[in-house]
Amino acid sequence: MNKVIRTFFIVAVVAIFGYTLFYLFNKSQKKPYSFHTEAPYVATIIKKTVATGSINPREDVEIKPQVSGIIEELFVEPGDQVKAGDLLARIRIVPNMAALNQAENRLAIAKNTMATNKAEFDRNKSLFNQGVIPEREFQQIELQYKNAQTELEAAKENLEIVREGASKKAGKTSITLVKATVSGMVLDVPVRKGNQVIESNQFNDGTTVAVIANMNDMIFEGLIDESEVGKIKEGMDLLVSIGAIENETFPAQLEYIAPKGSEANGAIQFEIRAQMLLAESGYFIRAGYSANADIVLAKREDVLTIKESLVQYENGKPFVEVFVKEGEFKMVPVKLGLSDGIQVEVLGGINGKEEIKVWNKPIG
Repeated sequence: MNKVIRTFFIVAVVAIFGYTLFYLFNKSQKKPYSFHTEAPYVATIIKKTVATGSINPREDVEIKPQVSGIIEELFVEPGDQVKAGDLLARIRIVPNMAALNQAENRLAIAKNTMATNKAEFDRNKSLFNQGVIPEREFQQIELQYKNAQTELEAAKENLEIVREGASKKAGKTSITLVKATVSGMVLDVPVRKGNQVIESNQFNDGTTVAVIANMNDMIFEGLIDESEVGKIKEGMDLLVSIGAIENETFPAQLEYIAPKGSEANGAIQFEIRAQMLLAESGYFIRAGYSANADIVLAKREDVLTIKESLVQYENGKPFVEVFVKEGEFKMVPVKLGLSDGIQVEVLGGINGKEEIKVWNKPIG
């Protein structure tokens, strides 16, 4: 009996020891990793670069007064549509005291001269009619009288212009009326009633009374980095995203690339300009909207595509790992085409039916 118990005890100890060894052996073995896989797909790949900028009218015209004075009345406000010749503002002249005094003195002298020449003319006309003086002498006196009349009229007009900004002879035309020189929308009226304004002349740009632009002819103006400027050319298509209009893009066409760059934030930037194609957009695009433009450098439509993250490289040559069976993949060299940085065109090596290993995403 004791022998049976001893034998049973020895067998139990051996069994426990064997199981312990087996358990520890299995514990020390690494389980084989499984990996996610993804299939190739057909897609359109667009390679593009981005330019930052804003949307502006192609031309905005600053309307400036012809005379200095005070804004007496404004007839428009931002957002109004105007046509060339429409009245924008009226200016009340504030005469220059030196010019006013000079004009008044000129008129006084002209009146005195006129009075003297008229008396001389009346006296000599009677003598000429009586045959006392010759015709030649009378013609000279008559000429002086007519010159005095002309000077008197000129002095009166000059005084009117200094005081009122225009003469009666000018009729309805008055330089105190500020009128639109182009048709379009009033973008800004930087003056208010009562503000003093300065005329535009060779020494001064003058005060801007209104800014007018054609809002049907908008352009994208932006900057592009020097590393990308060599990849673009006039005529390329753009897709413009406007910050104020979410989830919408607007087509445009590149029409200008600056021949000279400028430094901005430590990098050389080149100015670009593109015509906005907004005829069918249905949106009112306001001047000054901030925007980003995606410039299409290359495009491949309906091509076999994989995610670029699936591609691996060996000695600079690309390959993918294709699923064979559970836990087994084979290396397949591939020929790649256009890439947008996220997905890449496959020109050869796979036919689109494979399951490709996501090599950096194991399961377990």
